[in-house]
Amino acid sequence: MNIYIIISAHNEDMYIGKTLESIVEQTLLPKQLVVVNDNSTDNTKTIVENYASKYPWINIISTTSSEKHLPGSKIINAFNKGLKALDNNYDIICKFDADLIFPKSYLETISNHFKANKKLGMASGFCYIEKHNQWVLESLTRKDHIRGALKAYRKECFNQIGKLKPSMGWDTVDEILAKYNGWVILTDESLHVKHLKPTGQSYNKASKYLQGEAMYKMRYGFWITLISAMKLAYKKGNIKLFRDYMSGYFKAKSANSEFLVSADEGKFIRNLRWKGIRGKFI
Repeated sequence: MNIYIIISAHNEDMYIGKTLESIVEQTLLPKQLVVVNDNSTDNTKTIVENYASKYPWINIISTTSSEKHLPGSKIINAFNKGLKALDNNYDIICKFDADLIFPKSYLETISNHFKANKKLGMASGFCYIEKHNQWVLESLTRKDHIRGALKAYRKECFNQIGKLKPSMGWDTVDEILAKYNGWVILTDESLHVKHLKPTGQSYNKASKYLQGEAMYKMRYGFWITLISAMKLAYKKGNIKLFRDYMSGYFKAKSANSEFLVSADEGKFIRNLRWKGIRGKFI
């Protein structure tokens, strides 16, 4: 299977060399890899160019965007720049972060999963972070959710869900729309991926309302947003985030912000969320 990879990188010179090294050592190499150097002011560009000079399937393009690290729109806009630079001859398209170390069999294992199940739309491994000199499962990792840091899509699924939405919550919307269209989601817990920079570490204060805004845009409704905001704030170990998430929801509602999904898709999302919530108590 032809695997293409897009990596968005903003000031990642501490990590991206390790990420690329783990990719060039894969037992199954990608056909193409493009790094989108997004307004970096450090040595990211130099490091990537060094790899591109050694491996003809690695390329780099540069783009200029905000210096702020806002989740959602910034990284997906950069991803879309990378997508435009690639041809359409792929079977699997991967959106990877620039701070990951993959086990050597990662791409081969993911490819085998796609080959084994024609209805498999998305797949990934599990993210691990370093704590007290040990690699432990990242708290946001779940068996039923693929982390935004390491998404792999079958082309047909990727196209059917309308590709990726440049908004906070894109990495939930894509999975739900895949399920809405009959695709299967898979996470392989045997694939341990080292996540060198924990999620949200570089998010600034301006991003704190975006999670609640995303819940509104996904048509969660008040009660599912309330429950989801409490759960997420608890998982992140900061109950004050609950207030920020709810404020973001109400800000988006009062502004009549544009939804990310249709009314039918929103109904599917709410039913799916309620089913999951009920499953926790039954």
